[in-house]
Amino acid sequence: MYIAARHRQDRIEAMHELMATHSLGMLVTLDEGLPDADHLPFEFVADDAHGPHGVLRAHVARANPVWRRDGQQVLVAFRGPAGYITPDPVEKVETQGRVVPTWNYHVVHVHGRLRAIEDPAWLLAQVARQTDRQESVLPQPWSVDDAPRAFIDGMLKAIVGIEIAIERIEGKWKGSAPAAR
Repeated sequence: MYIAARHRQDRIEAMHELMATHSLGMLVTLDEGLPDADHLPFEFVADDAHGPHGVLRAHVARANPVWRRDGQQVLVAFRGPAGYITPDPVEKVETQGRVVPTWNYHVVHVHGRLRAIEDPAWLLAQVARQTDRQESVLPQPWSVDDAPRAFIDGMLKAIVGIEIAIERIEGKWKGSAPAAR
């Protein structure tokens, strides 16, 4: 990703926060040499055991072939706040119309190697954590424990876990003003 120096986000905490807050990531892999994208809700975990940048975890339907790309170098893109910015009317007058609109956005790109996980205990823990995180803001949160165990066990057989230890992370805070540091 091209990042002008004034838009580079170097604060790892800010990038981690964006991934946690806007957790629907676009997982980009190669399928027979062609780019392929899957949109998945990721769990970000600051886990020193996986390196200084942490780890991403998700799951996909077993029918989704992306998990078979185990070991492949991948990119996961997260997008935060974004919006169209019209030229400032005062600046337009001051510059005799030499202004253009722009688009402001915050993005984080994560690079790492995809690892497929079929362990039922790992999958159950991942699904429970992800569910608890999303449901925690609701007045009557649903829990994986609310469903019959036999049903959950059947559902776990239909999914495969994905884990990506983050090897490289880069952020771009494109705005009308320089990126916050």
